[in-house]
Amino acid sequence: MARDRSLDIAVTGVSGRFPGSADLAGWWEALKAGRVLTTRYDRQRLVTAGVPEHLVDDPDFVPVHGHLDDADRFENALFRISPREAEMMDPQLRLMLECAWTALEDAAVDPLGSRTRTGVYASASASGYLHRMIAGGLLDDLTIEDALHGAAPDFLASLISYKLNLTGPALAVQTACSSSLVALHLAVQALLNGECDQALVVASGMAYPQAGHLRVSGGIHSASGHCRPFDESADGVVAGSGVGCVVLRRLDDALTEGPEPYGVLLGTGVNNDGAAKAGYYAPSAGGQQAAIRAALDAADVDGASIGYLETHGTGTAIGDPIEWSAASAAFREAGARPGQIAVGALKANTGHLDNAAGLAGLIKALLVVRDGVVPPLAGFTRLNPLLESEGSPLHVPTRAAPWTGPEPRRAGVSSFGVGGTNVHVVVEAPPVRATRPEEEGAPPAEHLIVLSAADGAALDRSAERLGRHLTAHAPRTADVARTLATGRAALGERLAVTGRSPAEVAERLARGAGVVRGSRPVHGPAPLVLAFPGQGSQRPGMARPFAEALPGFPAALADCLASFEPELARVLGSALDDPDFPEAELARTCLAQPALFAVEYAAATALRGLGVVPAAVVGHSLGEITAACVAGVLEPADAARLVALRGRLMQDCTPGAMLALGCGESETRELIRASGLAVEPAAFNSPAASVVAGSHEAVAAFESWLAGRVHARRLRTSHAFHSALIEPAVAPLGEELSRIAVRAPELPWATTDGRLVLPGEGVDPYGFAERARSTVRFAQALDALAAHLPGAVVLEVGPGRALSALADAADLTAVPLASGGGTPGSAREVLTGLGTLWTLGQPVALDALCAAGEPIRLPGYPCAGPRRIAPEAAARPAGAGRAPAGVPAPAPAPAPASVPAPVPGQAETGAAAGPVPVPVGDAVPPADPALLLPRLWHELLGHEELTDEADFFLLGGDSLLVTRLARKLHTELGVKVPIRGLLLGRTLGGQIELVRGLLGPVPEPAAAAG
Repeated sequence: MARDRSLDIAVTGVSGRFPGSADLAGWWEALKAGRVLTTRYDRQRLVTAGVPEHLVDDPDFVPVHGHLDDADRFENALFRISPREAEMMDPQLRLMLECAWTALEDAAVDPLGSRTRTGVYASASASGYLHRMIAGGLLDDLTIEDALHGAAPDFLASLISYKLNLTGPALAVQTACSSSLVALHLAVQALLNGECDQALVVASGMAYPQAGHLRVSGGIHSASGHCRPFDESADGVVAGSGVGCVVLRRLDDALTEGPEPYGVLLGTGVNNDGAAKAGYYAPSAGGQQAAIRAALDAADVDGASIGYLETHGTGTAIGDPIEWSAASAAFREAGARPGQIAVGALKANTGHLDNAAGLAGLIKALLVVRDGVVPPLAGFTRLNPLLESEGSPLHVPTRAAPWTGPEPRRAGVSSFGVGGTNVHVVVEAPPVRATRPEEEGAPPAEHLIVLSAADGAALDRSAERLGRHLTAHAPRTADVARTLATGRAALGERLAVTGRSPAEVAERLARGAGVVRGSRPVHGPAPLVLAFPGQGSQRPGMARPFAEALPGFPAALADCLASFEPELARVLGSALDDPDFPEAELARTCLAQPALFAVEYAAATALRGLGVVPAAVVGHSLGEITAACVAGVLEPADAARLVALRGRLMQDCTPGAMLALGCGESETRELIRASGLAVEPAAFNSPAASVVAGSHEAVAAFESWLAGRVHARRLRTSHAFHSALIEPAVAPLGEELSRIAVRAPELPWATTDGRLVLPGEGVDPYGFAERARSTVRFAQALDALAAHLPGAVVLEVGPGRALSALADAADLTAVPLASGGGTPGSAREVLTGLGTLWTLGQPVALDALCAAGEPIRLPGYPCAGPRRIAPEAAARPAGAGRAPAGVPAPAPAPAPASVPAPVPGQAETGAAAGPVPVPVGDAVPPADPALLLPRLWHELLGHEELTDEADFFLLGGDSLLVTRLARKLHTELGVKVPIRGLLLGRTLGGQIELVRGLLGPVPEPAAAAG
């Protein structure tokens, strides 16, 4: 009878930092090779790390440890943590934060935007870092509270939940060495009980400083410095440092979304030995055996189905025989055959990772059942003769070998804590997913690939890692796009690139070709202006890129075309879709204008569906009607009829020509006056770009007369738009407009005469007719928008980039949605435009652009932050005085070079000198807030380079630190600074002005007596 799988839990994400390996892939390769990953330190390295010399020189000191490289580095900016707060935080917790982040990314979950109720179950070893800071004696009553919040076990889980915005239960779990698997058990129960829908189990075990151990006769630590579980030469355990995290979901949920699980948790069992053992520290065979049986019962499987056991495996004289005996008995009674179960012991590779040991063993077991490879037991020579071998279901593998055990592949993981809390977990290989059918014969589609990071250096590392991964593994491009768009946090520094294949994306990332980079504004996205171009930008097939790239565009275009006469709609449909449609026919005004309107309005509609909502609109010539329609001035059907009529009327006007000039309004008018020719200004587009229009003969004569006076370029138009030659179209347009309902705009709308019409203002219908003939003042329209919306981003919605160039000339940030530089009919140009918007911080709904993809595993955040060690925890130089036994006391930290020297009115030691009186005569002047505030900010936050625009909260400050700042200001200045004022005046400049206002004017010092 098949098992009931409704209680199974999937492991959807994994991350870890373990000794001897840069990443999990390298760690797994090392385990399969049977490598010992511990480090033997030399004397100088230990002394430099702060280990007391008398301890290093003790003949019983064993300088071996499972060393974790770069354990003092921290990506504090990623978590919005100030440098000072990062220094006070135990490196264990810092690494747990990073591992939690990367585990969620590995599960293709946005670490900051998960909509799933997520619980956190965390455990860490006792904090040597906190001990070191306290022993240093440099913590005052306030900073010791900071140190406790960043190091004490009580705050581990809740701080992770806070930093990652996770709303499920947050529990710190402490049961010594078995803590992390007990945390796993609690997370499984919470998922099954509906307390959360996703769970993070994260654990750390790290000594500070990382060193060796003092061997004690009869103790559990190895004299040789080698941990050899179940071996005849085993002489004890070696410590190690490591951090691990797994993401859990109910199996049914995991199979419907997210990448393929690493494996499945079938059952867990937890108990305690009680008093039925030799002593508190002694293990109990009965307790361990009962925990294994409880897990098998919970999993509803028998011992005959288990092929691998990841043991607690300490390599101690008492622990090994008891564990071997208990496991043998439990599995034999549950039906396992002799020699059926291969035994592993991670401590032989990495040393004992303390509170993280169980979770590290679980991750190893998951890789065993996932890949079907059983690693050897590192350093094993011969079975300990004290272990029963006759009839035992256990055997020790001596080389890496393919799985030969029962199917489906199942394993057990044991972890036993000092004091007797035993836990066992049964895991199974992930279910095999059906292979997705590829669309045969379909050309590869273009996809938008995005990356972001907290700083530019991390973004570079992310791009490099992604490129290597794409080259090595060649995943589906659609899946890459989906995972990076929906399974990663959208951070401040951003990059976007497009591609059809993994190789193409990797190549473009490596060369930088087509890669767009930008930064999200600190205070939110800039206001967005949609700009719609006029006639001349059209091209055959111009709707194709939009249709390929913009979800909702085809439907919006069909609705728009339905507003035209059937025959016109049919021709428009062909012209917009077919790149081979005759270009000369599309250039006819009666076709070009409705074609442009249809594409522009449909694109604007589709953009709104992607969350791209304008703060204002502007159009050039014909584009003004599209802008008015988007602003709510005209109904789409009315606008379509107006555009069609406008095109026909202008087509019937006398043909003419237009000439673009590289000069502004005043010079253009002077050139026209000096030439004496019958041309007139048609458009003033920028301070260095104008257009003149007139009859073919007049424009030709003017062009010849210019003779190099100014750069001139003939435009590809059939008529002299915005000139007297268009006058016949004005009255009929006005008559049509008298029958159209015109409303006040719903958002700011810049008209072609340069006027900004604000929401609620009245609109003259006849103005559309007059402006068809009058001079376009696009430069003035852009200036009005820039004044109304400082820092705005202008998105050109239509084919080409003519308006983008004009916006650039007006010092506005411009983005062409379809630059015309891509392959005809390609979505690349539109996706690049959308990617550019996203890099600038605009709220583009990327998930709608990658619906064809599925979440997969991709490289996570490349954590390599700066080294952060609190001065209170720094190593004390040799000979600098006595330290507590085993724990060196730190030397006082020197003041950072950027911190101002003590100001007048303050003691040399930095202690408060009491209230500062207003100076009289030769009295010492009070502290200058412009000097005092930066110093106090540095003390509280740790940042050294501060400007007046620096934001206290964006630099990692919070309301608690604001109260500390107020206290320090009161101590140093003798005035009470209101908390509310500091909260509102959150910038450095704002707080300086606040304090200056409270102090009042400071008199100039009196001149010295002659």
